[in-house]
Amino acid sequence: MNFNLGFYATTSNKSSKANILKVYDEIKDEYMKINRFMIAAPKSGSGKTMITCALLQLLKDSGKNVLSYKCGPDYIDPMFHKKVLGVPSKNLDTFFTDEKTTVQLFLDERADGDFAVLEGVMGLYDGLGGIYEQGSSYHLAKVTQTPIILVVDAKGMGKSVLALIAGFLQYDTQHLIKGVLLNRMSKGYYDIIKPLIEKELSVKVVGYFPEQKDIGLSSRHLGLVMPDELSDIKKQLNETADRLKKTIDMDLFIDIAEAADEIGDSENADVYNEKNIGNCDQNEFSQNKAINTVNIAVAMDEAFCFYYEDNLRMLEKCGAKLQYFSPLHDTRLPKDCDAMLLGGGYPELYAKELSKNVSMLNAIKKAFIAGMPTVAECGGFMYLHKYIHDICDDNDEQNKPDVQNKADIQNDMNKSKLVGALDGGCHFKGKLVRFGYIELAEKHSNFLPPNEKIKAHEFHYYDSTDNGADCIATKPATGRSYDCVISHDNYWLGFPHLYYPSNPHFAESLVRKAYEYEYRRNKNGKLL
Repeated sequence: MNFNLGFYATTSNKSSKANILKVYDEIKDEYMKINRFMIAAPKSGSGKTMITCALLQLLKDSGKNVLSYKCGPDYIDPMFHKKVLGVPSKNLDTFFTDEKTTVQLFLDERADGDFAVLEGVMGLYDGLGGIYEQGSSYHLAKVTQTPIILVVDAKGMGKSVLALIAGFLQYDTQHLIKGVLLNRMSKGYYDIIKPLIEKELSVKVVGYFPEQKDIGLSSRHLGLVMPDELSDIKKQLNETADRLKKTIDMDLFIDIAEAADEIGDSENADVYNEKNIGNCDQNEFSQNKAINTVNIAVAMDEAFCFYYEDNLRMLEKCGAKLQYFSPLHDTRLPKDCDAMLLGGGYPELYAKELSKNVSMLNAIKKAFIAGMPTVAECGGFMYLHKYIHDICDDNDEQNKPDVQNKADIQNDMNKSKLVGALDGGCHFKGKLVRFGYIELAEKHSNFLPPNEKIKAHEFHYYDSTDNGADCIATKPATGRSYDCVISHDNYWLGFPHLYYPSNPHFAESLVRKAYEYEYRRNKNGKLL
């Protein structure tokens, strides 16, 4: 909701004006109050995502208008949130954006919900480089003043669980940990340990969850398998919610959420709206009424689905209309598109299917050669190569590094032919090639103004025969740098996943290039 007092500023009655302003302040203050909590844990693999999804379902069933957020750069956990709520989940990351911007990205959605659940990342205090607070779940909770529910995997633990919890409470300088949920614990032991925790540590125990041997989320690499790959995912999530409901004190969860402090202020909101994000829609092209809104074709299907919600919304704010298409199932690009956005995903799992869709491969290559502005990240970058070395599934014997190294990777039988807009191909390395946060600077200004950077994240087991050398990537924790990204004229191609709110000029540039491309089409006739 946007509050505009411009009309009331012309009121001559001072008393009326004062009353209006008072009402506004009251509404504004209430509006900045959103009930919320964060689900965090001492370490990865503690059950955060399943429990978060179950809580989202229970809150939804109770009539709450719930929004969800994921701490950090992860794409897959928000997909599980969306499976429950039916609306996109957003990422919040205190490395990607400064504290004020992070708060406002959070508050930006407050008109759409009255209850927020944030899911943490890794261990509660694990931030940048594993040793800094920035980028950690705790930093996000501190910045957004969000109460924390600590999910502790108590399997195989006795009273030692108290020592673990005590350590986390001692490290909690802001006193944000308001409750503890004991995962993988039996009812019998829970009845014994709960009173001890509450008496000795003065923290509420909100419930427990017995070990679930018949339900659970499988993993791939360092993350979860995508929800659409699980045929019974809705059934699993509903079953988890039903079971959790019986072992937790839901009223206590709600009490903790409702006790959360107010967050932010109007001054921060003004800074966010006018400076941090920028007025993308004020560029010269979008202000020209003679030029229609540009269309950006966004690849979205089983193979390409890794997008930050705020990236997509920023493109729309800059004047773009997003037209979603499937490289897997469609035969051509959307009509009259002016740019392409090929996001990340797992194209390697669908390489054969992608290679068989020759019509789409040709359409994308033709558009690329014609100069259509193109941003391709990770999986989308792989898709533009001549080929990808096939991978069947995570358990396939051929995917083991020792077998891969012996394979003749030049054998066309082991390759799927793809777009071919870029020379060379991509090969499975059997280990992480790049992982973690980076800052990117262009060697020659193209999508970014001179001497500016954009923040990003890398995570890939494949490598390209040509990763590009038009940008310098710097690891913020160590200062180590390396070359990457192919960036010339109308395209930006590489493995890094960009976060546009960290530098809105990137989104502005893509939309500007799309307007310029549209202008050339209108002037010279259809380019494609």
